[in-house]
Amino acid sequence: MRDVPDPSLSGGASPGDTARPPMSEARTAALGAGLVAIGPITMALYTPAMPVLAQVFDTSDSMVKLTLTAYFTGFALTQLVCGPLTDAFGRKAVTLVFLALYLVSTVMATFAPTIEWMLVARTMQGVGASVGVAVSRAIVRDQFTGQTSARIMNTIAMMLALGPALAPSIGGLTLEFFGWREIFWAMIVYGVGLTGAVLVALRETNAYIDRTHLRPGVLLRNYLSLMIDPRYLQPSLLVGFGIGTIYTLATLLPFVLIDGVGLTPVEFGFGMMLQSGSFIAGTIVTGRLLKRVDATRLLPFSLSCMVVAGCLMIALLTLRAPTFLGVMGPVGLFAFSLAMSLPSTSTAALQGFPRIAGAASSMMGFLQFGAGLLGSLVAAALGDPLLGMIVVPPAMLFLAVGSYVGLGRYNRRGEASAP
Repeated sequence: MRDVPDPSLSGGASPGDTARPPMSEARTAALGAGLVAIGPITMALYTPAMPVLAQVFDTSDSMVKLTLTAYFTGFALTQLVCGPLTDAFGRKAVTLVFLALYLVSTVMATFAPTIEWMLVARTMQGVGASVGVAVSRAIVRDQFTGQTSARIMNTIAMMLALGPALAPSIGGLTLEFFGWREIFWAMIVYGVGLTGAVLVALRETNAYIDRTHLRPGVLLRNYLSLMIDPRYLQPSLLVGFGIGTIYTLATLLPFVLIDGVGLTPVEFGFGMMLQSGSFIAGTIVTGRLLKRVDATRLLPFSLSCMVVAGCLMIALLTLRAPTFLGVMGPVGLFAFSLAMSLPSTSTAALQGFPRIAGAASSMMGFLQFGAGLLGSLVAAALGDPLLGMIVVPPAMLFLAVGSYVGLGRYNRRGEASAP
């Protein structure tokens, strides 16, 4: 049976709770932030070592880049599995199993003798790390909705940006002073710490554990019910296209800023802090505003800024030769505005589906990675990175805002016509 929203949930616990939530707001935020960060940290910490690995394994750069693709593929596809597993067996048990797989695969990567072993290890790492995105949001929905959920989601969003922002620098320093294997030892330390935190601090939050969620027919119906429900699609498409734009920009900006603007790789690394810093600044400002303002009231400003950012990307890169500020100024504005939208939209997407919160969170994650992959493929097909920068990210932003506004009108018409 499809979940329906409970009108009594304005900011407290989910209907599965008879008294107080299993965990406090602070504990939920800390665990959620730690879980959501493992995926992007594992991806970004490794990137400084990629040129070295081509020499170590006596292989081509393209084969080493394939290890990043393998990780990304394992991470994205497993999104559709790990969430339903947590609906069927509980959040804690499934999280521990995936983290165990993550640790085993990281040890395998640490001692990989050939590039083929590294490909297998990185794919398994992606599978193991995928649980973080799904569970981090599901444990919030299990216990909280409304403004409380928005505050926790904002903390999780900050860690989602902070991890990838710091990881390349940490990876580079580790590589310089120790070696490439020690980068994977750093991942093992993080994985062991996170596993210990989950084992000790995470209490089971799923009040609707039901193994029938894994039956193929039920699983298909659950996902179909999400994809045809405008209550879910409205915020999820905004989140999907929004974060997907971040992933698409990651494939375009190195070529635009290094080849087009003329930055050195080191300058590019520091320049990318404008994007991460803007996102983090957005989460800080949002956190302060959430103490006084309802999260949904921030959306009109956020959506307007996204449209302005898209228009600036087109105008500044079409009318003049690319410059650092001409490229990164609109990107920074977009990152800031996206951060302001995530607490409200992430909460709204999961609110009406307490019984399949894991599946709903997984589908949202899949939409993010799917949009990023699609945007990257379209940009690659255009051939010219500058043309891709002018066309693809703005189009994704316009789609994000357009789908949110359009589905919002559809929802309002449906509510008005309801008896």
